Amino acid sequence: MKSSAKIIFLFIILWICPYLAAAQDFLPELVKRVKPSAVAIETFDARGKTLSRGSGFFVAADRIITNRHVIEKSSRVEVHLLDGKKFTAKGVIAIDGEGDLAILQIDAPPSLAAAPLPILRTVPQEGESIVVIGNPFGLEGSVSNGIVSAVREISGYGKIIQITAPISPGSSGSPVVNMYGQVIGVATLQAAEGQSLNFAVPSERISQLKIGELQTFAALNISSAQNKRAAAQSFYSQGLGILSRDDFAKALPFFEKAAETDPTYAEAWYQTGFCYGMLGRHNEALKASRQAAKLRPNWAETFVNIGASSFALGQYKDAADAYRTATRLDETNAESQYALGLSLGKLNRGDEEILAYKRAVAIRPDHAGAIEKMGAAYFKQKRFPEAIQSFEQLKIYKPDSKTYNQLGESYLESGKAQESVEAFNNAIGYNPDYEAARYNLGRAYLKIGDRDAANVQYEILKNYKSDWADRLYVLLNP
Repeated sequence: MKSSAKIIFLFIILWICPYLAAAQDFLPELVKRVKPSAVAIETFDARGKTLSRGSGFFVAADRIITNRHVIEKSSRVEVHLLDGKKFTAKGVIAIDGEGDLAILQIDAPPSLAAAPLPILRTVPQEGESIVVIGNPFGLEGSVSNGIVSAVREISGYGKIIQITAPISPGSSGSPVVNMYGQVIGVATLQAAEGQSLNFAVPSERISQLKIGELQTFAALNISSAQNKRAAAQSFYSQGLGILSRDDFAKALPFFEKAAETDPTYAEAWYQTGFCYGMLGRHNEALKASRQAAKLRPNWAETFVNIGASSFALGQYKDAADAYRTATRLDETNAESQYALGLSLGKLNRGDEEILAYKRAVAIRPDHAGAIEKMGAAYFKQKRFPEAIQSFEQLKIYKPDSKTYNQLGESYLESGKAQESVEAFNNAIGYNPDYEAARYNLGRAYLKIGDRDAANVQYEILKNYKSDWADRLYVLLNP
């Protein structure tokens, strides 16, 4: 038998090895195929002095995408191909200041233009292998590989991609491609407070760029210098990079600077309020969030911020009003409905609280928090059949000791002691040290006339030196 096993193992190794070798050869082939479409970008001021160097890539035969900050303050932009050929870009036809993206219009001969890279509009999966391909004038590290370490949803902005692949200076604006050679993001390297912020703007933002009239770099430079929003967006973009790491304290000054630079910039006020809230500075959060709401009164997320800080400060009526506005502006947000329910619960408005939880569950049937709070609200109103129904539903999504204990309490209060015994036993099965469940199980045994079984629970609680033991003793010895 051992000899046969060795033969089979050897066969498997010999069978897999060619595929392992092919996998090792795949990355160089991918780079070789994609790299001609990546370009180096050099920018100059009005006197012809080099300002910055970055990267970009073809998205059409006459269009190249790069980071906005690469071309800032430039009067002329040169595009360098892999083979050393170069030409001057005509200008800019699209800008996404918050996403730090720009599309350049070029007029290259057909023989020079490289194949456009395919843009993937779906969000990559965490753990997916990626390659960053730049062309920063021969600098080492222009090709690096890694994985998607996280896809973060930044409140008030959208998704941002964290990658493990390092981005070298000059590679900002490079395509981040998957193993099929599809662009999943645009690499961004920015310096903020001595940090290198390596992340990627999702490629879906490329498809959202609105193409406008051609604007020369000199004209864009003049316009940006006169436009407070352009400068504010630069601070905002840097703040986003830090925020992607959940470093709220370090991100906050950039959003504050953005709001100070352009006081009409609602997004900057929003992120300022969000960071203040995450840092527990809720009075300051309210001030900034209300300014954002004043500038963009139809933006549901600003009212979510207001609701969260009001709730944290114990201002439950204000919280309920804010969350109600948020739910009116965005009826598809289950979390806003859930938060509204929590606020109404603090105000003892039970029927409205239950309705909010129902709406949250209607939007997202697996919202365990809303189901649990709905069951608790029913229990508080002594509507035990509805509470039982809620906790039975909760078992599907949150089968733990607390759920079964709540279910048991609902059964016990509704006069179904035998069913409560089963629920409490399940609670103890999940957590044998759950003292409240053991007390409740003792109560249930007494209800069905099993005094000996109740006494067993009392002895266990007494060994725990638990206060629940004294409570159960009183029931055993009235």
